[in-house]
Amino acid sequence: MSTPDPVKPKKKSGALNLLIDYGPMLAFFLAYRLWRPAGGNGMGDVVAITKSTVVFIVATLIALVVSKWRLGRIAPMLWLSSGLVVFFGGLTVLLHDATWVQIKPTAIYVASGSALLIGLWRGKALLKILLEDAFHGLSDEGWRLLSRNWGWFFLFLAVLNEALRHFYNQGNGNFDTWLAMKLWLFMPLSFLFTFAHMPMLMKHGLGADEQSEE
Repeated sequence: MSTPDPVKPKKKSGALNLLIDYGPMLAFFLAYRLWRPAGGNGMGDVVAITKSTVVFIVATLIALVVSKWRLGRIAPMLWLSSGLVVFFGGLTVLLHDATWVQIKPTAIYVASGSALLIGLWRGKALLKILLEDAFHGLSDEGWRLLSRNWGWFFLFLAVLNEALRHFYNQGNGNFDTWLAMKLWLFMPLSFLFTFAHMPMLMKHGLGADEQSEE
């Protein structure tokens, strides 16, 4: 009697992960650009923000489905961000107030940063749990440093988002500037911060187990 073949884990795709993480925000940005009236501000701008937020929520739910279908799982961070998108996006649609969709990133950053730093205070590097095997061979010290640095970086992004929200919002007709900042400031900052850690990660064993198997 032959034994059944073990279920093979689904292959990971960096491009797919990026699409799942940033696709909904890109859809929101494009939808707002499509529906925003010339000149901005006024009721037309409110309608554009409301419609774009609906697109944002739908795209986020689609990202959850795609993650489960193509990657075989939904990461804890994706659950958190999706829940906050639905909650704050729902408030934006119901109240026709873009303040809520602007507060959503702050809530994500504060929750993520606080969780990482509190986890370290309790002796746990939560990124090791959240990212699982994303960084093969990384030592416990490497995970601790990565969790600490990302914890403080998330809190920095929360403060930055609140400062930008104060100056660029629906009330003063500059919501589109804040939205552009999400793509052209926050995303590059996050990528640069990630790549800046590569020397530290290599020093603490990143990829060492794969090299030893060759």
